[in-house]
Amino acid sequence: MLEDFQYALKGFKHNKIRTFLSLLGVIIGVMSVIIITTIGESATANIKNSFGSLGLDLIQVSASYRNRRAGANSITINDDFREKVYNNVENIKDIYFVYNVSGKLRYGENETTCSISAVENGYVEDNSLQIDKGETITITDAEEGLQKILIGSEVASILFNEDDPVGKLVTLDMNGILFGFRVKGVLADKQSMFGSSKNAAYVPKGFYQKKINPKAAASQMVIKATSEDYASKIASDVEAYADSLTGTDHSVSVMSMSTMIENSEETLGTVSMLLSAIAAISLLVGGIGIMNIMIVTVTERKKEIGIRKALGASPKDIRIQFLVESATISLTGGLLGILFGIIVSAIIVYFLKWKFALSLTICIGAFLFSAVVGIFFGLNPASRAAKLDPVEALSAE
Repeated sequence: MLEDFQYALKGFKHNKIRTFLSLLGVIIGVMSVIIITTIGESATANIKNSFGSLGLDLIQVSASYRNRRAGANSITINDDFREKVYNNVENIKDIYFVYNVSGKLRYGENETTCSISAVENGYVEDNSLQIDKGETITITDAEEGLQKILIGSEVASILFNEDDPVGKLVTLDMNGILFGFRVKGVLADKQSMFGSSKNAAYVPKGFYQKKINPKAAASQMVIKATSEDYASKIASDVEAYADSLTGTDHSVSVMSMSTMIENSEETLGTVSMLLSAIAAISLLVGGIGIMNIMIVTVTERKKEIGIRKALGASPKDIRIQFLVESATISLTGGLLGILFGIIVSAIIVYFLKWKFALSLTICIGAFLFSAVVGIFFGLNPASRAAKLDPVEALSAE
């Protein structure tokens, strides 16, 4: 077989244009598969990197706006619902209430509208929010409802310019009702499914209950899973449990970064698979090209086949010789296709400024598929060569 391989390489050197045309279809097919799957993998990696690994164990639950609008039963996010969820859904570590506060923050003549939330003790830490300056809200601040506030970097920049905001007094204007807050800390920048910390502000839940509405239902409920591996299941379990309580579908709206990433991966994977299947068609076209050229080769080399048979070569030997030649073409095309596919993918990903992610499994699969194509489409020419009558082959011009 090694001799057949060496003979095949010599034959390719003598017929360079024919060999190139045979390789072209396989190269394009394999290269297309590599480019499509690599861009898909890189896109998925980019989605993960844009959110980071922090927050994958968090699930946000809010009352369904769709059901409230339709007049159907919806969930009220209160202590009773929190207790039921905690006791009936597995793998929950903690549950926090979040109350949305509508208003503007003002310092001197500077003011800004930002996302203000009243949160429970522990929420800031479990949401992986870091403090860049100052310190976080303590359990005393939360329980006593002290008017302390954490602000994002963008809020700090708008209100205080270059000054240090820690310890300064800002005013919260809620439609003409004013509250004074002491800035306790500035948040480090972080992006998550809950939004950016840059334009966020957090105050103690105790303040909201004492000064705004002591019996108000929470705007959202944030669940922390015992592990990010359980986040997607918790999200679906909470939704199913809430629906069972109300007897209606979509009684709560559930958001989970893990679920979002999984859905994105599934969508991108499906699209990549479909596009790869289309690209694989060009591999089959390349295989047909190999078969046609090998048939021409068999016709041109009838006398050579006759001589080999006259010297004792069996039909099996002739068949293997031409199958090796066919497989060599397809495998060479497969290797070149993988190489060009990686290079083109790397260039595209570089300009998109994504992280390059290459699937070794896809590369090996594309290479093996190209080998199968070469052998499959080489069977017919190889069988024709093996069946040639030695006398007829020797008399061929």
